[in-house]
Amino acid sequence: MKQLPRETVRLLSSAQVITSVTNVVKELLENSLDAGASAIDVILENYGLDRIEVRDNGRGIAAADTPVMAMPNFTSKIQSHEDLEGLQTYGFRGVALGSICAVAEVMITTKTEDDDISTQYTLNNQGSVVSQKPTHFGQGTTVSALELFKNVPVRRQYFSSTKKCKEEVKKVQDLLLSYAIVIPDLRLTLNHNKVLIWQKIKAANHRDALLAMLGSHTVANLLPCHHHQEEAEIFLEGFFPKPGADVSSTSTLVPKKTFIYINNRPVHHKEITKLLRQHYAAQYHDKSAQNRYPIVMLKIAVSPASVDVNLTPDKTQVLLHNKEALFTALEALLVSLYGYRPSGDAPTEQLCPETSSKTGAVEAEALRHVTNPNLEEPQSRRTPNGDSSPSAADDRTVKRMAGGDETLRSPTELPEETEKNADSSRWRISSEEWSKGTALTDPVSGEPLRPVTVHQISAPIGAVDDGMEAGKKTGNVITEKRVALSAFDLIGNRALRAPQSALALFEKEARLEVLRENPAAGLQEISMAVNDRWTNLMEEERKIYEEKAQKQVELHHRTCAAKLAHSGRAKERRSVSAPGSKRKAPFSNQQLLDELFSSQTHKKPRSSPPPPPKPSRPLACCLSSIRSRLRRLASYRSEETLLLQRLLQNHVLPAVTLQNPIHVTESCLGGSDYTEALCNMEKQSPDVNGRMFISDPRLVANGFKVTLTPGHASAGRHLEVTALADCVPFLGLEDLGEIVTAVFRRKAKTVQECRPLKVSNYLQSEAVRLARKMPAHLSREDAEVILRRMEQQLGENMRTCFHGRDLVHTLCDVPQNDEQARALFQPLAL
Repeated sequence: MKQLPRETVRLLSSAQVITSVTNVVKELLENSLDAGASAIDVILENYGLDRIEVRDNGRGIAAADTPVMAMPNFTSKIQSHEDLEGLQTYGFRGVALGSICAVAEVMITTKTEDDDISTQYTLNNQGSVVSQKPTHFGQGTTVSALELFKNVPVRRQYFSSTKKCKEEVKKVQDLLLSYAIVIPDLRLTLNHNKVLIWQKIKAANHRDALLAMLGSHTVANLLPCHHHQEEAEIFLEGFFPKPGADVSSTSTLVPKKTFIYINNRPVHHKEITKLLRQHYAAQYHDKSAQNRYPIVMLKIAVSPASVDVNLTPDKTQVLLHNKEALFTALEALLVSLYGYRPSGDAPTEQLCPETSSKTGAVEAEALRHVTNPNLEEPQSRRTPNGDSSPSAADDRTVKRMAGGDETLRSPTELPEETEKNADSSRWRISSEEWSKGTALTDPVSGEPLRPVTVHQISAPIGAVDDGMEAGKKTGNVITEKRVALSAFDLIGNRALRAPQSALALFEKEARLEVLRENPAAGLQEISMAVNDRWTNLMEEERKIYEEKAQKQVELHHRTCAAKLAHSGRAKERRSVSAPGSKRKAPFSNQQLLDELFSSQTHKKPRSSPPPPPKPSRPLACCLSSIRSRLRRLASYRSEETLLLQRLLQNHVLPAVTLQNPIHVTESCLGGSDYTEALCNMEKQSPDVNGRMFISDPRLVANGFKVTLTPGHASAGRHLEVTALADCVPFLGLEDLGEIVTAVFRRKAKTVQECRPLKVSNYLQSEAVRLARKMPAHLSREDAEVILRRMEQQLGENMRTCFHGRDLVHTLCDVPQNDEQARALFQPLAL
């Protein structure tokens, strides 16, 4: 692995920028393919924001290359810019791992064929190795990207909604699908939150890969085709919709199933997609195929020197050197499959009949030239640079139409339209005159016409703003500015804010600096950092903030004074009555107020005698009987505990059949011993396919349905989870491992001893929910039944519920002797 020269880096000049989870998966997937991997596993946690892991069984990274494996522009795929002419790999710039390190925490575990053990490397943001340790992984490379976009909060905030996160996982699945079709012998899996959501097994050829990905119904309507053009070294092969097939089964409304590959690289090429859509839609006379994209797998093989893949950072768009020859070969293949395409049928091209006939002749000539390359082409069909593709002819036709070329008209139409053109030539307007505004002129004055004229009313001569009301100049509300600042401008309708202190002003600025340095800091950390900075602030800087605070205080005083003066003038204006008017005397409510105050209850004087004491007499009681009776049974806690015991012993979680069964490996369970323990559990008799269902109650009661396919050895044995309980959130293989661990390690025999933690918590919540439905007050008989059940099922040692609270608690503490008891119960009235 060597660093690229500066000249090569300057010519490449296309740095990778990670903006999504799909970018990370694509770069790591292509690195695995370049390493010769035949099995790749993609693992996501929290939609890839918490963890992205790509595992492969490739060649691995040599120990000598690990110090620079994530450094910018270090690569082993090319040595100079000239090597791009013979490029055979997906990656070549050496910037993928470095770009991922800049936005996430990266750990790489790798092992080559010559290494004894694998090694895990931890990288920093610059791509340098900071630590390493030995691990137990097999041959290949595993790259883990943790806490994606932790230092770029704006990009992470983009995935704050669940809808966008789900769309990102769907994009990752579409990305894996595109590589799974073009590489049939590749095994791919996609796991999200420890659940397998997509997988592709190895296939013998492209048709088997399409069958596994698109389904038999879709592939049955696809036809394999291939074409070879030796002169340009162009090979075309793929699967196209059969002529006349059902539109709904051979096309979609989005181009997600139009797969185009150039040298086994998935690309997006608008011109090729447009050509495929035109020929596909032309075979249908109605409009059912318009605005639809055909289901196509087109594999194009050309010389690496004729393709430029260094166009965009994601390398999904390419430039073709001999594009016209490729379009000629592709159109010949489509014409041989769907017949000649009428130009008028395509929705994107509306040509005249003469142009359509010319285009059809050009296509026929192109097909004749492809079938017989030695046939010399007429000079009229050749382009200035020597090419003769029908696409070039169509482009010239459209350009001549756009430019108003008269050569497109038939010879019979020219004599009839000569007089009309002569009469209308004077009404033609050139673009230069139109842009200058001199195209349309006034026939009287000869000056250019103005579409809009702005008229303004000027103020009369001698009008004064403050003196004349009738001739007062009307001000512009938008642009008018006041000469001086008034009290209304200072106050308006806003409440006055108290002036800020010097510490508050400094804290406002320091908080922003602390958040820029550490975006993940909490409120307490920010406050401590701000206080430390204020304590260590120099005297000159502190004076600057004190001067700012003093200015705010002065402004606050001026604003308050202006507000008081404004309110005083308002009161004076309200107090001065208009001439000729008389203020009315306010209505007097004194009589009503006197009645209200007289009806109120007067306070009692402080010297009033205290009320006489209530009659009471001492009660004879027995302290031992009182102590035994003053204990209350917490019925709902007892019922919760009893229900939980019953659920743990007998409840069976209902299992729902999975669409995609989950494959169980030894690494999921913890080793071969645990797998043997699982296989030795109670099983049903095998079916016709030899599969056996593990019917052990310890698995079935916890919501797992595991199917075993026996083999000659442990490697040939196949275990998979075909059904799973959906009532427990996030139940998966980790919980299955807990059950097997309890059976193997603790020798658990009962269902209660094999309950996983997630299932136990779920049953606790169910016990609480059922207990809350009981009545709040129990009768004596019901309480005795609960006590009897507690004694039988829980025993005497269990006195607390699963929340840690007492099942029976004390209401009151009774004194030990009779004198204290009499003093306590003496005030009680009969």
